[in-house]
Amino acid sequence: MANTILTPDIIAREALMVLRNNAVMARLVHRDYSGEFVSGVGDTITIRRPAKFTANEFAGSSINVQDVAEGGVPVHMDKHLDVSFAVTSKEMSMDIADFSAQLLVPAMQAFADKVDSYLLALQAEITNRVDGTSVVRNDIVDARRHLTCCAAPLADRRFVYGADMEAELLKDTAFLTADKVGDNGTALRDASLGRKFGMDFYVDQNIGTVDTGSTVSVTALKLNGAAADTDTIGLDATSVTGVLKKGTWLTIGGAHYRVMNDVTAASNAFAGVKLDRALTAADNTDVTVTAKYTPALAFHKNAFALVTRPLAQPMGAAKSAIVSYDGFGLRVVYDYDIQTKTDTVSIDMVCGVATLDRDLAAVIDG
Repeated sequence: MANTILTPDIIAREALMVLRNNAVMARLVHRDYSGEFVSGVGDTITIRRPAKFTANEFAGSSINVQDVAEGGVPVHMDKHLDVSFAVTSKEMSMDIADFSAQLLVPAMQAFADKVDSYLLALQAEITNRVDGTSVVRNDIVDARRHLTCCAAPLADRRFVYGADMEAELLKDTAFLTADKVGDNGTALRDASLGRKFGMDFYVDQNIGTVDTGSTVSVTALKLNGAAADTDTIGLDATSVTGVLKKGTWLTIGGAHYRVMNDVTAASNAFAGVKLDRALTAADNTDVTVTAKYTPALAFHKNAFALVTRPLAQPMGAAKSAIVSYDGFGLRVVYDYDIQTKTDTVSIDMVCGVATLDRDLAAVIDG
């Protein structure tokens, strides 16, 4: 019996299923998809933040009608992912299972890894941070405390970490008998260490070391002058040299602040250090610098969002298809090169990521 012709629609549907099965972070965050086309990469759209309400006691006379204040979050659709590959007539005659195993699985794994890296990079916006220690369990409990203090809902809490922390967790007897979470996604099943401390645990191979590039050599760094609700500060020390780079984290008075500009040390001081938010602290408050770390993320589903929108089917392509499901959208286009007599399958998607509520996440700086 002849094989079914591999149309763009068949390939698009299979590719979408493979993408969902290989995604980790993308399956754990809030996803926003609509059928509204974007004109191209670089568009900015506004999505709704999940609504919050207050439970009021009914006094027996009238109810308090609350506004549905979801709020809008702008998302820059600046990620245009593409995997295009040449296919032979023999490959196009495969059944969809063989075609998927040979070509679509590695293609969609590349998509999943890239989306993961975009979402993981949002950790840089999170101000609830834990300075990692050798006692991994204590760090996790401290991260959970941040979520609870910020009133993150108890359901849909996740903890995502890299290979080094996974190795530490696997040495902990609390995780040796962990039950897998009941999810039909292949990658999520394989990544899961079960539910502990009120969170679902997942390893993500795309977590790596963040190096901001700071070259600070310092002895006894302190706040230079009192800070009164200001986001620009000075620092000084007994001895300090080097460059404080944008993205570096400072711990001041027990709170964490992200440096928003590059500053070079002069006369054992950093002047004009711009922070991500205002600070109030006394003169000579101790300051520590975190320029290189491996993050692990504790978060509620609504802390982050993955936003996808379809691209229109190209006018000049005779064969193309668009599919969407569960917050994911893909486009598949066929092309033919008469010079080489080969077909090309092009799979692409436009997406953006955003932090919806940074209070619903915490980062362990390992």
